Amino acid sequence: MKEGQRNVIQISGLQKKYKGFELSVPRLEVPEGFATALIGENGAGKTTLLNILAGIRRDFKGEVTYFGEGRKLDAGTQESIGYTGPGCYFLPNWTIDQVEEISGLLFSGFHCDRFRSLCGELGIRRGLTRDVKKLSDGNRMKLMLAAVLARDTELLIMDEPASPLDPLMRDKLCDMIREYLEQGNGKRSVFFSTHNIADMESVTDYAVILEHGNVVEEGFVEDLKEKYVCVKGEAADGEKAGKILVSATKNTYGFEGICLAENLDRLAGMDVAVETPTLSQISVAVMKANTSLKL
Repeated sequence: MKEGQRNVIQISGLQKKYKGFELSVPRLEVPEGFATALIGENGAGKTTLLNILAGIRRDFKGEVTYFGEGRKLDAGTQESIGYTGPGCYFLPNWTIDQVEEISGLLFSGFHCDRFRSLCGELGIRRGLTRDVKKLSDGNRMKLMLAAVLARDTELLIMDEPASPLDPLMRDKLCDMIREYLEQGNGKRSVFFSTHNIADMESVTDYAVILEHGNVVEEGFVEDLKEKYVCVKGEAADGEKAGKILVSATKNTYGFEGICLAENLDRLAGMDVAVETPTLSQISVAVMKANTSLKL
């Protein structure tokens, strides 16, 4: 974390145990004013962590505080947090008009006019008889986005918001997240999980990579792209280089992999090209280095 950086979420000694799995986060600080991506393979603990942060799960050990002020997750704090997630977010028999009505009753900072404008912007057709259950997965996510962005919040916690969306809408989602942050003048933050790393990289400022319930890497994307480099080389050097790289792929023509920048000198004597990696390349390499899958 950069010096003087205020945190929107601070985790200390967090533990949540299931049969055969444990989420264990000794310490994690999510920076305020940025979009943070939570990345990891299926079963890494992303949804469990987000559910704890959103107050959906309360059965955990440890401490979570918000907004750099040591605030606990009380009613006042929850009013400042918006959440979107998979599953039955709204009751299936609710109409879109009822989503608006009930959201207005639940949240003092909900704006009906903003909700209607967002529905129109996202192509959600309103109507008294149009039930939530009749919407496609993508349109249900659009409805969740419209409802949460119609509120006055300081933090959005979003579990896989891009997954049910088509490529065009994923691009729109990135624009909406960036606009949300800009309107907050450094006081708004977004913490979202994603499997669509490449699609969401343009809006990701900070990344947290989770494997087996543990944080295995984190940092501002610009710093991670200095910590790691993408290396390409000749097939003859593939085996030797593979012992140095975080992860690598090889074929008949050569190899490509991710290397810690501090280990580049160990590749001396090899004919290699060095490039700046994408966040997706870094994430996959770190996940491969920590996965229990047989690759």
